[in-house]
Amino acid sequence: MLFSSTEFIFAFLPITFFIYFLLNGISTHLIGKAWLCIASLFFYGYWDANYLPLLFASIIINFTTGFFVSPAKALASLIIRKGVLISAIAANLLALCYYKYANFLIENINSLSGSEYAIKVIILPLGISFFTFTQIAFLVDSFRGKAKEYNFINYTLFVTFFPHLIAGPILHHDEMMPQFTDKNNKEINHKNILCGSMIFSIGLVKKVIIADTFAMFAERGYSQGFVFDFYSSWATTLAYTFQLYFDFSGYCDMAIGAGLLFNIMLPINFNSPYKALDIQDFWRRWHITLGRYLRDYVYIPLGGNKVSPLRNYLNLFATFTIAGLWHGPSWMFVLWGAMHGLALIIHRAWKHAGLAMPSYLAWFTTFMFVNISWVFFRSPNFVTAINIIRNMFDISKSMDVSLSSLPTTDLARYGLLSGWTAQNVSFGIAAYTSIFVMSLLAVGICSQKNSQEVALNGKARYLKVFSLAILSSVAVYFSLHSESAVFLYFNF
Repeated sequence: MLFSSTEFIFAFLPITFFIYFLLNGISTHLIGKAWLCIASLFFYGYWDANYLPLLFASIIINFTTGFFVSPAKALASLIIRKGVLISAIAANLLALCYYKYANFLIENINSLSGSEYAIKVIILPLGISFFTFTQIAFLVDSFRGKAKEYNFINYTLFVTFFPHLIAGPILHHDEMMPQFTDKNNKEINHKNILCGSMIFSIGLVKKVIIADTFAMFAERGYSQGFVFDFYSSWATTLAYTFQLYFDFSGYCDMAIGAGLLFNIMLPINFNSPYKALDIQDFWRRWHITLGRYLRDYVYIPLGGNKVSPLRNYLNLFATFTIAGLWHGPSWMFVLWGAMHGLALIIHRAWKHAGLAMPSYLAWFTTFMFVNISWVFFRSPNFVTAINIIRNMFDISKSMDVSLSSLPTTDLARYGLLSGWTAQNVSFGIAAYTSIFVMSLLAVGICSQKNSQEVALNGKARYLKVFSLAILSSVAVYFSLHSESAVFLYFNF
């Protein structure tokens, strides 16, 4: 069930909302939270109920373990608690590796040894990376004495709360439990409903109108056998760069907006990353909770920056290589992570040398690196990525392309807006211009205030509310009359 689907917008979300506050009004808050848990488990099982036992078993085991390893409970000695913690983390990682990386591991063993080992095709459970990492953080925080509250209903809601369950953000126990235990949150808050609806509407527009339009061209460009030239290479890379941006940004907005309806403020996970002036700033803005997680549970335990410069560079490189592998079982993801690790090393050395560059050049350099790195992230293999990048910088090929060589009957390859332009204005404009016009518009949108700044800061003026109502209505119309693509981060 997608946030942009009619089932979610017109059925699941309003039904869950009204029953939750109805139960809060006629019974205890605990009953209302239990209903939210049930609704969240239904939301997850709507995709595939076969994985509900896995999710529920993970919740029970990790909750019990977290209670046991807490120093406040003093149920065992430090050595025993540490052994239980390590065992529980290993069990979580083994489950994650089995579902996410087993086939990848077998394929690489076969490739290196010439063997023909095989296991059945394993379907990746939605959100397993997110609910596994969330619970590992809970275990570590419990061992360190940072987790103070142990209520099974609250913990289940902490893990399964439907706005974040499928694609994050990765939560910390101490930022959510106070909200679940706050009795003021059991009452309807009209300001939160207004702000949540505004943020959700902005996210819906980003996803259905902008991201899914770019998706059509990106999917075609990265399809097998596509022949690239100078223009189509740039169009393909920019299309995916902005598809991913507005897809992930739209999801984060819709998650925060949906959470606010229930008076729950999820952590900001996306903060206009394409405004970044350097690669470190980019990672402070992109998938913020993943970056925070890697910093706290990988980078700092490795020594962080409290070591020699060379060791610090190795820590950076290792952390972001792991970040690449986290995204999925592909060497292309690993390469993408290594590229960002290397970029961060260069950035840190640049700063230590006292060097600087003008803001406009810093922005352009950062954006172009991110754009090119997404080519490796999205490409099915290294050869395809190099082919695209080579054509991006082969200006001589820009003169060899003939409009007559382009498939004029396949207008969908140019995206929704471009397809309309091709049919009603000019095919040439659609083929070689509109994707770049769309990209310029996207850059303009990225440079403006983000959804949280629009909705949470300043007054909710009538014109603003009316404009968002119109845009969200258009987005709902698009979702009713087109097949919205799945959110990209569902795949990770």
